[in-house]
Amino acid sequence: MTTADTVAQDPMEHARALLAAKPDGLIEAVAREAKVSTRAVLELLPEAQRQLVAPERFEDVWKELASWGTVLFLMHTPDIVLECEGSLPVGSFGHGYYNIHGDSPIGGHIKAENCRAIYLVDRSTAQGRRACSVQFFNGFGEVMFKVFVRRDAARELLADQLARFEALKTKFA
Repeated sequence: MTTADTVAQDPMEHARALLAAKPDGLIEAVAREAKVSTRAVLELLPEAQRQLVAPERFEDVWKELASWGTVLFLMHTPDIVLECEGSLPVGSFGHGYYNIHGDSPIGGHIKAENCRAIYLVDRSTAQGRRACSVQFFNGFGEVMFKVFVRRDAARELLADQLARFEALKTKFA
């Protein structure tokens, strides 16, 4: 059996091959093409690019993110990539949800109990720029939502948020 045959038969090998060909590729796109979960592809990244945080730390992580000021909140499904800039309101649990309301365009109700993993992701984009995000995953291995360190007018990561992201790595190591 050739390497190409193995890749064709094994979805994870296909995902590995796709990432090897384009290390800065969009994780969700690799997952769709290889027919595996987004989390499975994320786990193929070098450890330096991803750090797992236990899902039981959901509220602790959220409260940290709520102190960052205006962030980029992103939801990426097969049908839409929704980006919203705003501060994350501190929430509270009630009626089966983590409820977030406040003076921000970001608000609503998160089924926090569905969160099965949180990752601190630090990797390069296709444009060669560093991107840092906190990604929340459900039990199907798909992203519930992401919170990104924002960029300034020169497209550089905001220094204060980058420092807070680095602090998260240490706090939740």
